Formats: sequence, C-alpha cells, structure tokens
Amino acid sequence: MSTPAEAVLDELRPLAFAIAYRMLGSVAEAEDVVQESLLRVHRALEGGERIESPRAYVATIATRLAIDELRSARTRRETYVGEWLPEPLVADAADEPARHAEMADSLSLAFLVLLERLSPEQRAVLLLRDVFDYGYDEIAAIVGKSAANVRQLAVRARRHVGEGRPRFETSQQQREELATRFFAAARDGDLGALETLLADDVVLHGDGGGRVPALARSLHGRNRVARTLRAWARQGAKGTALRRVTVNEQPGALVHDGEGRVLGVIALDIADGRIQGVRSIVNPDKLRHLGPVGDMLALLRGER
Repeated sequence: MSTPAEAVLDELRPLAFAIAYRMLGSVAEAEDVVQESLLRVHRALEGGERIESPRAYVATIATRLAIDELRSARTRRETYVGEWLPEPLVADAADEPARHAEMADSLSLAFLVLLERLSPEQRAVLLLRDVFDYGYDEIAAIVGKSAANVRQLAVRARRHVGEGRPRFETSQQQREELATRFFAAARDGDLGALETLLADDVVLHGDGGGRVPALARSLHGRNRVARTLRAWARQGAKGTALRRVTVNEQPGALVHDGEGRVLGVIALDIADGRIQGVRSIVNPDKLRHLGPVGDMLALLRGER
C-alpha cells in the first residue's frame, strides 16, 4: 500500500508530464523533468513544508525546469540534421480518444512543431493559459514575471502561432476512415488512390536526424507527395509491416520490421475531408521509448 506522499506524487505525475512534454516535444527530456519535479515535491513533503496546492507547486517546478531545458535544447536543435520533429506519443488506435478535443489538439505533432517558433517563456505562457487554463496571476507566479508581462507574452505567442495553428477533422469516424484508406493505398503503392486522399497543398515531413535516410526538407504538393509515398512503400514492402495506432491523438501507424521491432512512426493531419500533412519519424533515438528499435539501414541495404 502506498503512503500518502506516494499517492500525491502518483496523482501529480500526469500533470507534470503533460506540461513538460508539450514544452519540450521530447519524451526522454520530459521524463527527466517529471522525475526531478516529483523529487522536489517529495523532499518538500518529507521536510514538513506545507504545500497548499500540490498541483500548482508541481506545475511551477515542471514549467521552470522545462524552460531551462528548452534553452539548452534550442542549441542542439539548431545543429540538428534535417527537419526536427517531436518524439511521438503512441497509443493503440482502439483506445478511447482524449476526452477534451482542445487538449488532444495541443498534443499533435503539428502544434508542437508550431511552438518551436516561440521563446521558452512564450511557450510556457501560451500552454499554461490556452491549454491548461491557468489564470494570468497564477502564470505570473509560475514564470516569475508580472501579470502584465504575462499578458504581453500571451498576445505575442498567439500572434506567432495563430495563422499556422493546425485544423483537424472533428469527426473521429471520418479521420479513421480516411486514415484506413490512406494506409491501404500506401501499402499497395496505389498512386491514384493516394492522390484522391491528399489535399492539393499537402506537406510531407521526415525526421531521420542524420541517423537514417529521410527527407532533406519537407515536400509540398499532391503529386510529389504521392509519388514519394509510393516509392517508400516499394522500398520497404518486403521487410516491413504497418500497425494502425494513434500518434499524439491523431491517426497514424507504427512501422515494424519482420521481428516486430520499431522502424518508424507515421502521423497524419486530416482536415476538410483530406490529408493535409504526413509526418514520418525514423530517427531511432526518437523511437526507443516505444520498444526495441530495428535497423533501418540494414533493411535498406538488403533491399538494394
């Protein structure tokens, strides 16, 4: 049986991770922030410190740690090879969808990439205000600024992300139907079927991190994207399998090798009855939290 302190920490863990992951876009870095945040809460409780609101306490610690981590992460991302995409959160496609659509949208890869435009403080303020519904006075205490400064940061952050904020299909049934048709067409290399599912201005993103072959830059346009997807399907047809999952609360798939090891993750952005974006993450460093990782390079050499 857990102690009262352990029960408090278990209750706080999801909130700490929700903040840290959205701040950092990295499962590993978010877990480090969570561990340190909960350790500090534990020390405070063990030391007899009176904590009126444990949730506010852990939110403050997690946000401040994430801001510090994001500052150092920015330097690494500036030298990142190719396009940077967040580490994916994967769940079975049959799992119950997120209860709140707004919270689900704030987990999407598209939204997390958009947040990269913001300074660490702007990112924290936007998330705490617009996603987690904290008041300006509460946010001011968390980030160590005045309420007036926090309001200014929120306005600037919304301006930076406003035009590019992703739209998603509101009907889960339509999302799943389109995703099922998309992955079937991709598996079969059916160019015509792919083109009927893609928006005119669809964008294909790839993240290999210099570890495995990926797109040097994003591809735009229905025909180019469809042909690239068909080429990818042909390249991996003999050595890979797809399993439908949700990726950051959006339709997606896990790519496995013949032994069930993870080779990549594919996530779809769906709106207006068409697929607006496809994101492929094959950097093995971003897949390790999902299980054993396969050797994409060996598979590609075998195909050649």
